[in-house]
Amino acid sequence: MTGTQSLDVRWIEPLRLGLQGMTDRMQNALMTGAHSTVAREGGDCAAAVFLPDGRLLSQARSLPLLLGSLMPAVTHVIKRFPVETMRPGDGYLLNDPWSGGSHLPDMVVIRPLFCDGVICALAASNLHHQDVGGMSPGSLPSAAHEIFQEGLRLPPIKAWRDDVLADGVRAILLANSRSPDLLAGDLASQWACVCLAEREIRHFVSRYGQGAFFRMCDHLILEAERMTRYVLGNLPDGEAVWSDRLDGDGRSEDPVHLVVTLRKCGENLEIDFTGTQDQVQGPINASKASMLAAALFFMRTLAPEAPNNAGCLAPLRFILPQGSIVNPHYPAAVNARTATVKLATNAILCAWSRYCASLPGDINHHDQSAANAGVAVVVSVGGEREDGTRYFFTEIIASGAGACADCDGVGGISTDVSNARNTPIESLEARAPLLFETYGLHQGSGGAGHYRGGDGVHRSWRLLEGHADVSYRGDRHRSQARGMSGGEDGGCTQACVIHEDGTREWLSARATVRINTGDVFSVQTAGGGGWGEAK
Repeated sequence: MTGTQSLDVRWIEPLRLGLQGMTDRMQNALMTGAHSTVAREGGDCAAAVFLPDGRLLSQARSLPLLLGSLMPAVTHVIKRFPVETMRPGDGYLLNDPWSGGSHLPDMVVIRPLFCDGVICALAASNLHHQDVGGMSPGSLPSAAHEIFQEGLRLPPIKAWRDDVLADGVRAILLANSRSPDLLAGDLASQWACVCLAEREIRHFVSRYGQGAFFRMCDHLILEAERMTRYVLGNLPDGEAVWSDRLDGDGRSEDPVHLVVTLRKCGENLEIDFTGTQDQVQGPINASKASMLAAALFFMRTLAPEAPNNAGCLAPLRFILPQGSIVNPHYPAAVNARTATVKLATNAILCAWSRYCASLPGDINHHDQSAANAGVAVVVSVGGEREDGTRYFFTEIIASGAGACADCDGVGGISTDVSNARNTPIESLEARAPLLFETYGLHQGSGGAGHYRGGDGVHRSWRLLEGHADVSYRGDRHRSQARGMSGGEDGGCTQACVIHEDGTREWLSARATVRINTGDVFSVQTAGGGGWGEAK
């Protein structure tokens, strides 16, 4: 097939599968080459490929929270550096939440992919770095009230030229990190990931021809749009509202309210967060780029068999009120944005479930479910051994899924946009002087019902030497994942430090605490809501 031939639909599916395989291999290379446990073991990273005009062409099946924010990152890079100015071997770097980033530890690397001197695509990788400065180890300070306290902020910059990271950029990055070796290793893995994409994209262009390649890519994006519109078009028009709350913002324990309204009209869908609370002082604000992850995830669920690209977003109108916690003004603190994006995604899913419950008969019966726990607990630790050497790690702890209309919820699972992997305790014990004492389900935390919500996770470890500073980011300490159709609510999250004398220091939903030799850090995460009355 050459560039002068008309579109041959027989090649569409092989290209779709090939692009999906390519981005999945990019993800595998990204994780394999990473140095930090949160990326290598936990999978807190993402990879995708875009067309030169910035449209998402294919994304790895990985972490939706990071995948969604890649789209605005690419848009901002193209705006700052037009594609006609890009050269082979160039690479771009950013983490600024007001330039397409999410929060400062998540750094985005973008590389133009050239075939015979022409840019055929852009490859992007996003990875949560262990430390990028700021007022606490791990760059996740729960007491932050502005972005400047959270670490080094980078607008889109050209960081690589001729495949070499600029010495000045490298020096600035490493000088601002408490773990420069991890940052250097993870950044190198990101660059290797996007370089892999260039080798693979050349294969497709040489096989199909440049013109045919672009035409087939356009077809794949239109096909994703068509399939999503088909699902929406076959459902009655309707509206549903869901509200929820966060357990404080990190500086106050006053609840922070979130409201979402879904309006389905014809083949289009509106997701509207009007009514959500104004931005707060604490770090739970979520940038517009972060919130796009919630929208992309949900729209992908409508037609999961569709090509994995930006086409699913075409029927969507996404409303994020300016100056709210879901679209804050600069220079808001945003490091704990995961809590807000998770709760927003959960609210969208629950509003959709409520809409489905209003439909006649058994239409979309299987799309109904109780609320997931709505929290991914993030624990970032920076410590010092007795010999003065330092260590750092971050882990993401799962919770419980909500029960469905026809089955129990799954326990101990990362749901919706988080989708992070379990970090093996052996990996953390090898990196840091600690001993895990508990790892299992938070028994009984799933909401009761005809179908029971999934249980959360119980995880605790003892510090064996020295001291450590722990940045804890959780939620559902006081609010609960709601049951549906008569099912009961899920149980709450609990976190504490058990000191050597046996006293317990209970933590709020966002906290920073120092622990010493012999202390035990313990977390029990929330469970999902139940479905139907228990019999």
